[in-house]
Amino acid sequence: MANTETSLKEAAQIEGAIGAALVDYTSGMALGIIGGTTELDLNVAAAANTDVVRAKLRAMEALGLQDEIEDILITLGTQYHLIRLLKTRGAGGLFLYLALDKNRANLAMARHHLKRIEAELEV
Repeated sequence: MANTETSLKEAAQIEGAIGAALVDYTSGMALGIIGGTTELDLNVAAAANTDVVRAKLRAMEALGLQDEIEDILITLGTQYHLIRLLKTRGAGGLFLYLALDKNRANLAMARHHLKRIEAELEV
């Protein structure tokens, strides 16, 4: 099992990674951050993406969908933003957030790596 710091370091090694964070979507607080740029403040992104997760959960409830969110993908012109809700024991209300450079990233491999990181993460 990996701790938050180790997991974020692994996420930062994913091809094309700009930055990653472990976020509590009940509070909007980042529990850990690695990377980022002057244009991408990961603390702000963590808080803003909390709203994305909450909105999708509300939409699923309103639609009566009895399912779980694996991940949410936001595709920008130059970046991918991947949000993976944690399902591991004791990780309720948390998600991994990964920002990727679209020109350097392999989205399928990034999703695969993030799923593996989630499985190994112990919070």
